[in-house]
Amino acid sequence: MRFNYTARDPQGNIKKGEIEAKDESEVAKKLNQQSLLLTGLQAMEEVGEKTSNKLSFDSLRRIKTIDKIFFTQNLQVMLKAGLTVTIALHTLADQTTNKRFKKIIQQIEIEVEKGDTLSDTLAKYPKVFPELFVNMIRAGEKSGKLEEVLLQLTTQLRKNYALLSKVRSAMTYPIIVVSAMIVIGILMIVFVLPQITYIFKEVSAELPLPTRLLIATSDFISSQGHRVAIGLVILISIFIYYIKTASGKKVWHSFLLKLPIFKKIFTQINLAKFSRTFSSLLKTDIHIVQAFNITSSTVGNVWYRQALLAAAEEVKTGRSVSQALGVHSKLFPPLVIQMSSVGEETGTLDSVLSDLAEFYEGEVDRIMSNLSTIIEPILILLLGAAVGFFAVSILMPMYNLAQVI
Repeated sequence: MRFNYTARDPQGNIKKGEIEAKDESEVAKKLNQQSLLLTGLQAMEEVGEKTSNKLSFDSLRRIKTIDKIFFTQNLQVMLKAGLTVTIALHTLADQTTNKRFKKIIQQIEIEVEKGDTLSDTLAKYPKVFPELFVNMIRAGEKSGKLEEVLLQLTTQLRKNYALLSKVRSAMTYPIIVVSAMIVIGILMIVFVLPQITYIFKEVSAELPLPTRLLIATSDFISSQGHRVAIGLVILISIFIYYIKTASGKKVWHSFLLKLPIFKKIFTQINLAKFSRTFSSLLKTDIHIVQAFNITSSTVGNVWYRQALLAAAEEVKTGRSVSQALGVHSKLFPPLVIQMSSVGEETGTLDSVLSDLAEFYEGEVDRIMSNLSTIIEPILILLLGAAVGFFAVSILMPMYNLAQVI
């Protein structure tokens, strides 16, 4: 088979190219011999046939968090029962319903059977198993506590999954309502209003300001609708591209941390992720500096990411965790700093951070449960204002016409 690959060299540079191999594991092995770490792979047609970049449907299937929870939970149970890693992986490959994940587990089984460690094999699939995952497994292998690490990983994945699920479910209602308002408003302006406002245009009497605005908007969208749509697509594309750049991320993430109502949610989500991840890493005896660096890759906000990387540098100079976090007091509230200090003094930092994670996850859960109650009055006001504007714009001229008649 011929493959298109993307790999990273020891200096962190991205390399792309084509390679011939019998399967994905052989590609990874060949690249490893060249000191390259495989990060992406795309299968082409067999050598000798016309090459094709078409991917199968299975290769495009996303590996969800629930699939990873299934992997860690069942692997931990089977290892605890006394099965070897290779037998456990073979059983997992048979049981998983995600065909793409099934193939990956089968390749992992092959590599482990050849003598590679589980962590080194998982590292070949960075898009499926991130740095946090790999480093915790590696620490578990070195300390002989792989079962305990897998249990911690399962808990970590479950908590993150539950947290994101609550955020998504809480945001579904307002997004649906606002989207429906926009769609209904556009349909009325494009199809309904022109039929009504045609009567007003025939009247020589001066129309009220809201009616004139509505007629002008309807005429503009009816005649320039395609240009408006293209312009919106371009603006949205520019916005999405901008917030993916380094400077754009800083501006956008800073805005989210200052946004009324939502700033508390975003802050607590990042604090919960930090506390949970950092606690899990400390329990595996990973060095604090490395734990800071790994945790920085799991938080979503770029300002928290930079703060954690800076804290790692502070710890290198001999400062405590609480002192390193205290430098960034705008991001880490006094509760986090004080609890970290207590945890360091008593030697229970991992347990203290785990309790902090439970607290912030509970706070996010509470806010999300009440979010619809908070947002609902705002949505009702917006909906009422839109309906009122349409009603006034249409009824006022009709009332004036009735008086004239």
